[in-house]
Amino acid sequence: MNAFDGLLTLYNFARPIIDVLVMTFLLYKAYQIIVKTNAMQIIKAGIVVALFYAFAFLLKLSTLLWILNKLAPGFAIAFAIIFQPELRKVFLRIGQNDFFNFKNRSRHTYVDTAVVAAETLSKLKKGMLVVFTRHTRLDDIIETGTKLNADISSALLVTIFGHETPLHDAACIVQNGKVIAAGCFLPLSEQYDIKKTFGTRHRAALGLCETTDAVVLVVSEETGAISLAYDSKLHYDLKPLQITKMLENLLEISAAQRTIEDTIDESKATIR
Repeated sequence: MNAFDGLLTLYNFARPIIDVLVMTFLLYKAYQIIVKTNAMQIIKAGIVVALFYAFAFLLKLSTLLWILNKLAPGFAIAFAIIFQPELRKVFLRIGQNDFFNFKNRSRHTYVDTAVVAAETLSKLKKGMLVVFTRHTRLDDIIETGTKLNADISSALLVTIFGHETPLHDAACIVQNGKVIAAGCFLPLSEQYDIKKTFGTRHRAALGLCETTDAVVLVVSEETGAISLAYDSKLHYDLKPLQITKMLENLLEISAAQRTIEDTIDESKATIR
């Protein structure tokens, strides 16, 4: 019993610390989800409603409080309807987060292959749109294209996007080092503040990243700029080294796992 009492005393001492650590972890995860889904407007709307209610309560405006209490269920339903797209993204992110998954993931490295192809197409002013899957399944997107299930290579990507083929205007889906499908159509972005200079490829990349956790590599046909889209944001005109590091981090590829597969000499690549 003495040992049990000692453990109980130790737990009672450590309980406030554990409580704070758990709350800090949950708040940090909540912040990550909110930032990644652009759900800040939901928070702002909730704060406005709460302040309005607090104002009525502090000033003892009984009639206004009675009206607010009666309208509260309607407000909740209207809130859910108005912010349905953002709420959907929040819950989608919650489902995608592996909070307590600490096991080591093993993936083949195909980042260098894609980046070399992007550099080659950038110099040739040929557009490119490659989707790297993470946790969210993209079966509905894959069904819109032509299934390939081919090993990824720079030559394959340059062939698909560098020539006027039926597949070059749409997207390739890459999963675990395989080009699962090509010629896939992506949903266009719902964001209203996208630069007008961005073409359909950039809008499609953003559109997919708004509803899934995919990472999209984009090469502009007009400017040759290489960009990366993920978490509802577009990072425009990046350097190849930046893109490589970002992709390795987002796809959870460690330096020890890097094995450069089939690539091409971009200085010799030509499109006839």
